Amino acid sequence: MTDLIKDLPEIFEEFADARKNAFLSVKELKDKNIPLVGAYCTYFPEEVAWAAGASTVGLCSTSDETMAEAEKDLPANLCPLIKSSYGFAKTDKCPFFYFSDVIVGETTCDGKKKMYELMDEIKPVYMMNLPNKQDEKAKRYWAEEVEEFKEYMEEKFATEITEEKLRKAVKLGNDIRDAQKNIAQTMKLDPTPMSGLDLFHVTYGSQFNMDKEKIPGEINALAKRIIVEYDPKAREKKPRIVVTGCPMGGATEKVIKAIEDNGGVIVSFENCSGEKNFDRNVDLDQEDIIKALANRYIDIGCSVMSPDTNRFELLGRLIDEYQADGVVEMDLVACHTYNVEREKIKRFVQEEKKIPYTYVETDFGQADIGQLNTRMAAFIEML
Repeated sequence: MTDLIKDLPEIFEEFADARKNAFLSVKELKDKNIPLVGAYCTYFPEEVAWAAGASTVGLCSTSDETMAEAEKDLPANLCPLIKSSYGFAKTDKCPFFYFSDVIVGETTCDGKKKMYELMDEIKPVYMMNLPNKQDEKAKRYWAEEVEEFKEYMEEKFATEITEEKLRKAVKLGNDIRDAQKNIAQTMKLDPTPMSGLDLFHVTYGSQFNMDKEKIPGEINALAKRIIVEYDPKAREKKPRIVVTGCPMGGATEKVIKAIEDNGGVIVSFENCSGEKNFDRNVDLDQEDIIKALANRYIDIGCSVMSPDTNRFELLGRLIDEYQADGVVEMDLVACHTYNVEREKIKRFVQEEKKIPYTYVETDFGQADIGQLNTRMAAFIEML
């Protein structure tokens, strides 16, 4: 993917097309009798699946294509992420879902939890019961959930997950996260060496590489090349934006484009599609690898946690490290935890970090693109 003959825009385009191209590679994976585990959330400890000899993939959930069919079973005023996830499963329009041997769900919110019960009628869903706290009691409980998931994987795929296999998988997970962080941190340069959309395509698109062991090398090589070819005189200085809020991808790339088409540049994504997903590593020095793995995942900052201390800590750090001029929060309609937490995020950004903040509340439709452009243009002009 990072062949030196290709120029950087072509490489970025390949990452942008990674999800579409993976529709073919996932079929090749199944032809080799390699199991596939599909999931929706960053709380999913995918290293356990890797240690069982399976590959993992993020399932289709960011389009309004199947909404109408989903709303035959689900309330119309439900979060679009939930409706999209269920709609693709019900209509069988997601190749990743079709080829998955098992779906892993997690109890991040009530809507997803109940939706998974319906999805389980379509294909087996293994539910992980995520605590909504991050204290020691919750961590002990989550470690038990990870251990039970390990036992389920062993039984499901008739294999033994040894400590050696699990530690090898954890090392790979750490290497992937380090590589993603490596390329993300190139955006600390001012002017930035690429657009926020290009960065997003790399970090988001890399998850659709079925050969996980290739990911660190590809991303690290790209990050190195970006630095080597960086020419500040060829880049324009723009207001620097950190994006926070709900997961992005697919239809919600319209928000990224609205920010960058109107004069800003996104230097960091705090949300699930960005640094939240690769900020923390598993402590391989810890004797109990299951506990270490569980601690890494439960410490992810998200509005489903109460209190949500780690989200604020990460967001504050990104604002400082990337020298942000402003913060844009993108929330999905009917995503209650993020919508309610928005007021505290606004106060944190404006009063503690003392930089401008704005938010957009959107869905997977395209009707609000004009409004998004107007609002982002006004916000960026103010900066």
